Amino acid sequence: MGIFFSKKKPPSRVTEQDKAVLQLKQTRDKIKQYQRKIEQTLEKERLLAKKLIQNGQKDRALLLLRKKKFQEQLLSKTDGHLENLERMVHDLEFAQVELKVVDGLKVGNTALKKLHELLSIDEIEKIMDETNESIEKQREIDEVLLGALTQEDESEVEAELDALLEAEVKEKAPEVPEDITLPEVPEELPSKEKERTKKKVPEAVALDA
Repeated sequence: MGIFFSKKKPPSRVTEQDKAVLQLKQTRDKIKQYQRKIEQTLEKERLLAKKLIQNGQKDRALLLLRKKKFQEQLLSKTDGHLENLERMVHDLEFAQVELKVVDGLKVGNTALKKLHELLSIDEIEKIMDETNESIEKQREIDEVLLGALTQEDESEVEAELDALLEAEVKEKAPEVPEDITLPEVPEELPSKEKERTKKKVPEAVALDA
């Protein structure tokens, strides 16, 4: 005997409201089709009544016009029914939108409550107290360490800090290649510069005189 495994069908996403809206729309479409059919019939009967009058068949024309009048009344009633259906479809669709909004608010409210449970006032105060205790404890440790060091120890610590800072600066500074020779600075001015200087001195003396 073979064993048959039946797969479970996934739950349908179509709600009862969706089915109701669909049914209302189908009814609306049928009424519109009925209206078009009556309008076509009325036009045919109007032309036929006109033809009967032309042929002298006044009684038959009158009977046909009465039938036409009755169908016009039916057409007027269907307009009212159609309007009611349109309003009901609109109300149902809008109610579905409102339902989704309410569901969204419920989900958000539940999530917010869970966050409030995780971040209760007592828990926050406890965390703040523990943080303040840790800061105070670290401050006490720093004070103990500072009190245990002598002036010589402090000087050595500062010297070590300066050495680290200097090493950091050297690491960031660009290296100058060893094969590059920088020009030497001349100790005396060139001869042309000396002559220019001598020429400028008498002019200054002449101006003073």
